[in-house]
Amino acid sequence: MSETGPATASSPEQPPPETLSAPPPASAAKTTAARRTGLLVTVVLGGLSALPPLSMDMYLPALPEVTTALHSPAATIQLTLTACLAGMALGQLVVGPMSDKWGRRRPLLAGMVLYVLATAVCALAPSAELLIGFRLLQGLAGSAGIVIARAVVRDLYDGVEMARFFSTLMLISGVAPIVAPLIGAQVLRFADWRGVFVVLAAVGLALTLVVWRSLGETLPPAQRQTGGVGAALRTVRGLLADRVFAGYTLAGGFAFATLFSYISASPFVVQEIYGASAQTFSLLFGLNSVGLIVAGQVNGKLLVGRVSLDKVLAGGLAVLVGSAAALLLMTTGVFGRVGLVPVAAGLFVLMSAMGFVLPNTNALALMRTPHAAGSASALLGTASFLVGAVASPLVGIAGEGTAVPMAVVQLACALLATGCFLAMCRPWRAREAAAAA
Repeated sequence: MSETGPATASSPEQPPPETLSAPPPASAAKTTAARRTGLLVTVVLGGLSALPPLSMDMYLPALPEVTTALHSPAATIQLTLTACLAGMALGQLVVGPMSDKWGRRRPLLAGMVLYVLATAVCALAPSAELLIGFRLLQGLAGSAGIVIARAVVRDLYDGVEMARFFSTLMLISGVAPIVAPLIGAQVLRFADWRGVFVVLAAVGLALTLVVWRSLGETLPPAQRQTGGVGAALRTVRGLLADRVFAGYTLAGGFAFATLFSYISASPFVVQEIYGASAQTFSLLFGLNSVGLIVAGQVNGKLLVGRVSLDKVLAGGLAVLVGSAAALLLMTTGVFGRVGLVPVAAGLFVLMSAMGFVLPNTNALALMRTPHAAGSASALLGTASFLVGAVASPLVGIAGEGTAVPMAVVQLACALLATGCFLAMCRPWRAREAAAAA
């Protein structure tokens, strides 16, 4: 990884020359552009970030019905979830460089139109195989919203303001996993499983229209990447060669894997091992999501601007490691047999720590890439989804009688996130450089 020069007082070390293709825009121009973003644009970007969890979680209550309706085994229908997740991960690698080359607006609109069409076909799918194929396409198209929303934030904001905005997006997108299964269950009261995709298509169409009418281009032609596939690959290679950017990307990816392991294992752990009802699990899941959202708002409203982003991130990672270690000690019986309440408390603290980790890893990574924000956003998203997808199956590796694998995966991912942050980002060097200046 390449070493970079000294940092300024308000941002990390400057990115290496190969990462950028043009000088950064004037801060005054960026401030003016940021002021033009009102509540509507904030809601639009939040909606784009929330669309992927809506696409995944609204569908969950319908899985048993889909299995019966399409005469397919449960394992086959589970592939419809895997296909959508894989599409979201890989699609970002395509859409990100496209948005750096052609601007944000056109790739976003194209992706949203394709998302609506793919979702509509899912609603009409006569077989599991066709449903799997179009769920993959749905994920590929839906990835445009994830990657370009982050890139637009990078276009409009710098420094602590960007971290604050990411915390605001977390408030909006963090609600989606909570309400999505509830919405899906209500849809199933009035329609069959195909109705869920009809609702998702309608949501996608509404977002497409709002983007078309209200979200202008945020990347001027003078700041766009030039060249073809080779230039895009060189940009990605330059980003990966930036040791500090790679460190923040990996730290965010491993932290996200901790979150994925919780989502994968918690229904089984809470209900099967600790004997809670489905209603109790839903209450705890919602409470943990609220903890993440509240922590994100504390991060954006109270800490960012008063405490350096690296210090907040370090504190969040420390809490993440501590809560994961506590969960491992509880699940292995070090404290004797513990009940649901201590384990639920540990999971709540672990989830809340994400509100201090995820917004700041995104902001600190994107600070280094003002003219490759699309490609950088793609790498951030793809790393998170792929590492999460690898970690999720590991939580059940020891069977159904223990919660230890969940805690082991969570602690390992938290330690890896912390290790990447300390070894690759070396935040103390930025503080030393700022003090010397």
